Amino acid sequence: MTTDLLLPGTTTMDAVTLHVADLPGMTDYYRDALGLEELPGDAARTAVDRGSPAVGRADTSVLGRGRDALVVLVHTPGLPAPAPGQAGLFHTALLFPDRAALADVVARAAQHPRSIFVGSADHLVSEAFYFTDPEGNGIELYRDRPREQWSWHGGRVAMDSLPLDPQAFLRDHHVEQAPSTAEVGHVHLKVGDVPTARAFYVDALGFEVTAQWNGAIFVSAGGYHHHMAMNSWGSRGAGARAATIGLGQVSIVVPTTQDVDALAERLRHHDIPAQHDGRTLRFEDPWRSLLEVSAAR
Repeated sequence: MTTDLLLPGTTTMDAVTLHVADLPGMTDYYRDALGLEELPGDAARTAVDRGSPAVGRADTSVLGRGRDALVVLVHTPGLPAPAPGQAGLFHTALLFPDRAALADVVARAAQHPRSIFVGSADHLVSEAFYFTDPEGNGIELYRDRPREQWSWHGGRVAMDSLPLDPQAFLRDHHVEQAPSTAEVGHVHLKVGDVPTARAFYVDALGFEVTAQWNGAIFVSAGGYHHHMAMNSWGSRGAGARAATIGLGQVSIVVPTTQDVDALAERLRHHDIPAQHDGRTLRFEDPWRSLLEVSAAR
């Protein structure tokens, strides 16, 4: 794919918006289990001024580290839980700067009575621990190995799911420390099929494929191992999403409004409807998962 059809190399992920049934309980969970802070009004608006229109409403909590918003929780009463096999969120992946910071948040999450520990894995490019929040949303907590240790072959990065002993990891790396920085490293979605996901996220949006295996595709901008992933492991054949609690919006940030304009043109070329206000694009993927792409400046 030529560079004018790609997302910029400095593209990043922004806060993930979740529709929730129990706003106080979910706010407490993300604060107490993951060590996030509920951002006050002005900081929340600054942190996600490119994102959720729900910011500032009484039925919304914005949580993050410092002034970086990571999760936006929107109370949406009356919505059911997603049906088995529905497309939507697989997990939100929060990236921590080093093993000590990761061990600190993993220990915290593991001790929380409402956490469900799903597993852990050494992915070669990263070390990751998986949890499920009280309303069934997947969470990955991870740290990257240095990029010079990643192995690339023919434009694909080597990733795997090797055993990672959580007890040994905590024993070796857990020390009491002040909360570190964190960011949304990637977002992993459930989709109906991988070829359609590739056509949308690669051909139309402009991500590049970094890996594809076992019913999943991993895509990124700028040579990261992946900013997004899509799998059909439990959702093969899924159609358009119903309105449920869970995923509300995936937010992506590109450097400039010119980059937003270029993406808007690509979406028009692929006949993908979008709302474009000059700085932000809002549109849906083939399974009606909402995405927003905004300019950092």
